[in-house]
Amino acid sequence: MPIEFPHHDLETAPAQSKPLLKQLLAQSGPNGFYAVTANSPETLQTYNDLHQAFSASSFTNEEKTVVWQTINVENECHFCVLAHTYMAKAMKVSDAVSDALRDETRLPTAKLEALRDFTLLMLRNYGHASDAEIAAFLGAGYTHQNMLEVVLGLAQKTISNYVNHLARTPVDKQYENYAWTKAEQH
Repeated sequence: MPIEFPHHDLETAPAQSKPLLKQLLAQSGPNGFYAVTANSPETLQTYNDLHQAFSASSFTNEEKTVVWQTINVENECHFCVLAHTYMAKAMKVSDAVSDALRDETRLPTAKLEALRDFTLLMLRNYGHASDAEIAAFLGAGYTHQNMLEVVLGLAQKTISNYVNHLARTPVDKQYENYAWTKAEQH
């Protein structure tokens, strides 16, 4: 029997988590990820800070979705893939992009594919990249700033993916229509 993580609401959350949890729940509605992350006020605050910073990055909504979903899919985050599918729709990202990310199939443009490749490279190689790999990313139309923004996205998603794995966060109702399973290896 799995050990259950406490799920907090505004009554039960640690005092330091309550103000931010109140703000986040007002924005998102019920959210299991926030409910479990509230166990650590520092983790909740850091995640929110990273999310705000990455959301303000120079990437377009499509590109942000590519970074987020590439990481979520690679890490097989049962909660985040669904949540970011929901978010992609709200951000007006095309189903073609969203489906290709979820299904690990070709993206509609070479530039977006280069972003997914670089994100996977950073994730799988723990930040290591050869000169040729960096040159390929730059050659696809991205910048040194974008490289660092991929790292920022990785930091954000590491927190959410790992918290959801540990807590076995139940999927929120608003995400249930976006069921997902990892595709076979390509």
